[in-house]
Amino acid sequence: MLSRDQLREHLVRSRIAGDVATSRENNLDHYSSLANGDDYYMLGLTFDQPWSYRDILALMAKSAGVVADPGHRWGQDTIDPDLTIGAIDAMAERVAAVLSRPSPRVLFATGHPTGLLAVHLPLAALCAAHGARLLTPGEGWTYAGSAFGRPRRIRYLQDIAMLDDKGGFVHTHDSAPMRHMLGELDGETPDLVIADHGWAGAAGEAGVPTVAFADSNDPGLFVGEAEGKIDVVVPLDDNVLPRYYAPLTDRLVTGVSRAL
Repeated sequence: MLSRDQLREHLVRSRIAGDVATSRENNLDHYSSLANGDDYYMLGLTFDQPWSYRDILALMAKSAGVVADPGHRWGQDTIDPDLTIGAIDAMAERVAAVLSRPSPRVLFATGHPTGLLAVHLPLAALCAAHGARLLTPGEGWTYAGSAFGRPRRIRYLQDIAMLDDKGGFVHTHDSAPMRHMLGELDGETPDLVIADHGWAGAAGEAGVPTVAFADSNDPGLFVGEAEGKIDVVVPLDDNVLPRYYAPLTDRLVTGVSRAL
């Protein structure tokens, strides 16, 4: 496993953190949309208090490390690699705490099959190896995905839930699939959901213990964390080359194993 300094260097070099690919314009547009109550950016969550654009920007500077200056409106934005590492360590502790229970129920889902699936797969394997029951509700359930209106369905790859569209796993922010999955469990509530995007938001909204990964342009999950609906949110670019996540995943998996 890389040292903390080595991992920080890797995160910056791979642009998982540091100067990330997500533009400042894109970030601020999403913060404004969330402040205006756009459901798409709420990721299945509701909030207990109003969050203004300035409040959201201040939170994202604190929780993800974006530039705090509201006057910085174009060009480069950032994620603080130390916040990424700290959140990975906090996530490892939460996962280990759940795995210390007898036969815990864990549910995995990702809206980033081309990126974050590379993190979920080793973590799911570790959970299964330590006696967790990986839940797979809703497999084959079809609905009209909100982004395109075409039918999409829940499919699993090694117990990781994703959305399928015409035979391929697809990117999604939708929260409807997770709501359906939790409803299908009919009282067999997961002890932990490990997810991103609307999968994580819907689980947190339902009161299920949830840890999540989120990019700097996904402020809804960070607001959910601030209001106590999501336990841990790891800030990172959620769509770099899958192999770049390996050192971060190694720290997460090793951290879980050491905490058990």
